[in-house]
Amino acid sequence: MYEEIIKATNDFDVTYRIGRGGFGIVYKADLPSAGIVAVKKFHLSVDGEHTFQKEFLNEIKHRNIVKLHGFCSNARHSFLVYEYLEGGSLASFLRIEETAKELNWSKRLNIVKGVARALCYLHHDCLPPIVHRDISSSNVLLDSKCEAHVADFGTAKLLKIDSSNWSKIAGTYGYIAPELAYMMKVTEKCDVYSFGVLSVEVIKGEHPGDIIESLLSTRAEEKMVLKDILDQRLPPPSRAIQYELTVILELATQCLHSNAKHRPTMRMICQQLLTRFGFQDPAPQLCLD
Repeated sequence: MYEEIIKATNDFDVTYRIGRGGFGIVYKADLPSAGIVAVKKFHLSVDGEHTFQKEFLNEIKHRNIVKLHGFCSNARHSFLVYEYLEGGSLASFLRIEETAKELNWSKRLNIVKGVARALCYLHHDCLPPIVHRDISSSNVLLDSKCEAHVADFGTAKLLKIDSSNWSKIAGTYGYIAPELAYMMKVTEKCDVYSFGVLSVEVIKGEHPGDIIESLLSTRAEEKMVLKDILDQRLPPPSRAIQYELTVILELATQCLHSNAKHRPTMRMICQQLLTRFGFQDPAPQLCLD
């Protein structure tokens, strides 16, 4: 399959590019043996910290996580192979006015909930827990129904239970938790912070930027008004949708707390979404697929 990928992308020619991230470029490859797949090629060889893919490649199975088919790491190339989703990335949808309008408020709420379920699964239903470390709108892919799928596990890290977890800085600028940027300490709360940024981005229609500073302030609840950050490309939300968006904003504010200890866990977030939106939990395993 390695040779198939090289041939299908003409040795990773620019014409096959479908996305770009901080750590690599994504290509579309039509393989005789597997059909259309997405290939994330890393800029540099995958180091020892990333060699764990084989340990969980076949273990992560969740409807809001892109299916990983395999990976390659050799002297010439390092890349991940995963299912191809025709919708593309959330970032690409929000960037263009026409496609951003396709993501109505209901679809955007569903995207936030989908990412929350995926992270809850990684943090609480996988053993050892998995921290993604690069949750961003570029790494959330949408299918034909605009259902969210968390992608790109090239910088993910297995947490060692009862042990300090230190790491090189990984992630996308603007989504990285303060403690990872300054102290290089990795916990699941790093993903929680990124989820907070992403949630505000979905509501606003673009990266929140300076708004994050106001969310981190002690009086953020008084300063943040939903109508001030709503994506103006969409019509005003109904009262019911407005309530749900307000709940998402409240949770995002908690996720963006500068002190990781004061952020909620993803399980707590999912429980809040279930409780406050009136969903019925169909099974005791809250976030399992």
